Amino acid sequence: MNMHRGVGLAAFDKEQLSQRFAELSSELSRTQVDNLQSQLTQFRTALSHFATTHRDSIRSDPAFRHAFQQMCSSIGVDPLAGPRKGGWWAEMLGMGDWQYELGVQIVDVCVSTRERNGGVIEMGELVRMVSKLRGVESGVITEEDVIRSIKTLQPLGAGYEVLDVGGGKKMVRSVVKELDADQAVILAEAQVEGGWIVEAILENRRGWTGERARAALENMLLRDGLCWLDSQDEHYGQAYWIPSAMRWDE
Repeated sequence: MNMHRGVGLAAFDKEQLSQRFAELSSELSRTQVDNLQSQLTQFRTALSHFATTHRDSIRSDPAFRHAFQQMCSSIGVDPLAGPRKGGWWAEMLGMGDWQYELGVQIVDVCVSTRERNGGVIEMGELVRMVSKLRGVESGVITEEDVIRSIKTLQPLGAGYEVLDVGGGKKMVRSVVKELDADQAVILAEAQVEGGWIVEAILENRRGWTGERARAALENMLLRDGLCWLDSQDEHYGQAYWIPSAMRWDE
């Protein structure tokens, strides 16, 4: 009898001990969550204070704006995300209108140049033309500013997207069309040549066959309207000019 009573008491003690551990674990979890929420609140307050204090510098100085963006990125904060339309750029910096105004001007440039470049424009060219449209000096509007504004255009579903074509080069697409891998290579090589490209360059530099180079270029010409044909090139007989890879002095 005593032995059975002892086993029963031991089981009861184990049950009580498990329950106490569960309560302690739950209490610790609540404490950790409370501490984390407190730290996040303090962090948001500090970031808000910094952004408000340096608002003018962030708005007017591209280098300072870049540094602020890098600081946000390094700690996992997206300045475009937030409870208000326009995110923290609008909420803390009062830059919502500025960002959307820049987005409208990006659309203006992309649409006005679409007939000649097929809806793909080189990033540096876009920055230069937007700066001219805004009447500001070179360097005031940066690539990062343009990329942020293009993110605000994505809900429109108009196909605006930043494309990385290699070699540190970026293009902006303003039509609902995907560039395939061969087209990205052609754009990168055409930029090196100032907008001009022939089949031989793709064969020699990329190891393509003549058939592959010809098919890719003809698709860009006939199917997508991304390039012009020069059928009287004095060296190669036939060459292609890609407007989005050319520099336009306007």
